[in-house]
Amino acid sequence: MQNVEKLRGFLNYQRNPEPYRPPLERLQDWEEINPVPDRDVDVAHTALELKVQAARCMDCGTPFCQTYSGCPVNNLIPEWNNLVYQDHWDEAIENLHSTNNFPEFTGRVCPAPCEGSCVAGLVDDPVTIKNIEYSIVDRAFRDGKITARIPEDRSGMTVAVVGSGPAGLATADQLNQMGHKVTVFERADRVGGLLMYGIPNMKLEKETVDRRVNLLREEGIEFVTNADIGKNVDVNELKADFDALCLTLGSTKPRDLPVPGRDLKGVHFAMEFLTANQKKLLMTKEGKLESQWEEDNWITAEGKDVIVIGGGDTGTDCIGTSMRHRCNSVTNFELMPQPPMERASDNPWPEWPRVFGIDYGHAEVRAATGKDPRVYSVMTKELTGDADGNVIALITQDVEMTSTGPKVIEGSEREWPADLVVLSMGFLSPEAYVTEELGLDVDQRNNIQAVYGDFRTSVEGVFAGGDCRRGQSLVVWAINEGRGTADACDQYLQQKRFDEVDSTQITGAFANLSSLSPNI
Repeated sequence: MQNVEKLRGFLNYQRNPEPYRPPLERLQDWEEINPVPDRDVDVAHTALELKVQAARCMDCGTPFCQTYSGCPVNNLIPEWNNLVYQDHWDEAIENLHSTNNFPEFTGRVCPAPCEGSCVAGLVDDPVTIKNIEYSIVDRAFRDGKITARIPEDRSGMTVAVVGSGPAGLATADQLNQMGHKVTVFERADRVGGLLMYGIPNMKLEKETVDRRVNLLREEGIEFVTNADIGKNVDVNELKADFDALCLTLGSTKPRDLPVPGRDLKGVHFAMEFLTANQKKLLMTKEGKLESQWEEDNWITAEGKDVIVIGGGDTGTDCIGTSMRHRCNSVTNFELMPQPPMERASDNPWPEWPRVFGIDYGHAEVRAATGKDPRVYSVMTKELTGDADGNVIALITQDVEMTSTGPKVIEGSEREWPADLVVLSMGFLSPEAYVTEELGLDVDQRNNIQAVYGDFRTSVEGVFAGGDCRRGQSLVVWAINEGRGTADACDQYLQQKRFDEVDSTQITGAFANLSSLSPNI
């Protein structure tokens, strides 16, 4: 067998990303679309193929893949690519963990902007960075190389982290390793935020989330669920009980659709649809599903004509979920026109390539029906219902994008049958009840006001990071912000601890002055 060459690997070897499991096969279950090495041997990459793909990394003098245009957590991508090429897998996971708390999450759900800014991709196909990333962390877990890191020293300072999504978990992980006592409060019944309930099973198995959470718990982090701060837990008491408070609330207020018929039955926000489905899967697996739960709480697409309004990752997740429910049809409306097949002149490398792509949900619809579910340049005009108040159809108008926004094309109305309409048009801001109770300043978009890199809010001892500060974004940006929030909070705690110690020393030095003679 010929040796794998690294020096000219980007010239000698073709990009070969690890494929997902076949669409028609994965539609039969809720398991991850990524192949499992020991089970899906016909599609999963071998160690040799990973070595070949890692050899394509060019060891660039300026690796744009790990800059902010590529990787928000600044993963040392050329370094761990080279370690994989050299079969130094133990060192590769150490290198990967040095910048990324949860590569098993980003390796699965991140859209890989690093590959969009790969220097090899400027003139050829980019390196399969995402595949190599989750291969490193998955192998490390399988080999028992990822174990609890229990801090040896404790600072005596306490921190409350509100929200257990990727930003909250990253904040908690960093602060715990710095020696502080961290308690994470989550309003849902399970830890993980969008990792648990927002991202469906087929993209991220919940055992993967629980595995990391259990590791964090073993390392000393305390998790409190069903704690809705600002509602069933007083946020001011929380602030008083802890030395610092970190808000990682996410951006959970969805963008609505203000059209006639919005209040009809069968119209739901994407997170209502996805969360109810995920809860049912978990309860069924654990044998806890009550007889009336499906009727009262589950939103099913079975046998229905489904329309998903809005693209993006969440829209794709709604498509994939509807297909697994055995819907009658699924259509995806997007306001913007279809992206070009190649980069446009105003979208140069190393920016994220805004080009036409086929995500897993689109591929599944194509495989099952023979057509793509997406309809571009359309805007919803109204929803119509039956006598019982159920949605039965949706009327759209075609639009063209202008410098001032979408312009309706007269006479372009179309009617679409719809038994279930899912609104997946993004998120506006965090819900206001926590920020209002604390009296925090917010920006023009109602996100918590805190400067990036500083992360301090307008209230002393309160920090904010993740989507609640920057607006909806990627999981990898949430981890970046969580790490930054932890650094800022740690600086504050160190100063607070120093001030308290200094104050005690001063008080002790002058404690006996009152007993001295006034003549002295």
